[in-house]
Amino acid sequence: MDWSAIFFQGWADIGRTLVVGVLAYVTLVVFLRISGKRTLAKLNAFDLVVTVALGSILASILLTEAVSLSEGATALAVLIGLQALVTFVSVRSAGFADLVRSEPSLLVHQGKYSMGTMKQERITRDEVLSAIRSSGGHDVTDAQTVVLESDGSLSVSLDGSGDSKSAGP
Repeated sequence: MDWSAIFFQGWADIGRTLVVGVLAYVTLVVFLRISGKRTLAKLNAFDLVVTVALGSILASILLTEAVSLSEGATALAVLIGLQALVTFVSVRSAGFADLVRSEPSLLVHQGKYSMGTMKQERITRDEVLSAIRSSGGHDVTDAQTVVLESDGSLSVSLDGSGDSKSAGP
């Protein structure tokens, strides 16, 4: 076995990775700028899948000689174009939006846990309490509502304050 090939296969491969890497990165940034802020917004489940797929395509362009820059750029454009189409249709059709996005879930109402919803969403009491503390409360009884948003963040409305704050996903 040629152990040197594991660590270094030649300057041509390094050069290709550098040139194609820079060009693919610039292409991805241009496509993301063209597609708008929505592509880079807080991620819901659908957006996360698209983002992971974009990363996978970029890695393939960089590391697989069988994938040319033009093929990779086409794949990036198709994926970003499909995401734009899905979001365009989602804004205009509530039924379609329900298919591709999750709805927010009420985890706490008037200082009481909604255990069924928490179990369904796989959220623990500790996670809810952490969000309440991050918003300035101390206990579940301090919260009017805690909502699991479609992007995975927890929004907390403290009892009597009318303030609503958001804790990270």
